[in-house]
Amino acid sequence: MFKPGEIIVYGNTGVCRIMEITKPNLPGVDKEREYYLLSPLFQDGKIYSPVDNTKVFMRPVINKQQAEELIDMIPELQTKQISTTSSQQLSERYQEYFNTHNCTDLLELIMSIYAKKQHQLSQKHKVGQIDERYMRKAEDLLYGELAIALDITPKAVPDFIAARLKNKE
Repeated sequence: MFKPGEIIVYGNTGVCRIMEITKPNLPGVDKEREYYLLSPLFQDGKIYSPVDNTKVFMRPVINKQQAEELIDMIPELQTKQISTTSSQQLSERYQEYFNTHNCTDLLELIMSIYAKKQHQLSQKHKVGQIDERYMRKAEDLLYGELAIALDITPKAVPDFIAARLKNKE
């Protein structure tokens, strides 16, 4: 069980702070069941999630060492060619990466879509909306978690990654 003040990854919402554990007085909510009151750190709103929730994935945010190790493995990660003629199949393939809730998988997805975009642009083809949407979603989730682990803003994450990789050369 998480404690108030802890920062967690909540499903595909991303990084949230647990504000409190409460029995909310809301319509349609079991008044005897305990809920986390979550505050997403990089978007508006609040979320009530049952403490005993098994439907939405929750885990602690990675720590600084894990974040640095993830960044350090970027040069060794292999991009995968993810393509299909069906936009529904493409969405499903991309969604598989999100369903693992694993930072390495998100990083691999971002790198694979980036490589695909570069190839499409070199061929003077348009970049697909599905590619753009999933890349933005993966970056939001990964950069949010890395930002917390590294104590920087999500916007500073790409520059941090670039600087760290340059120093490793």
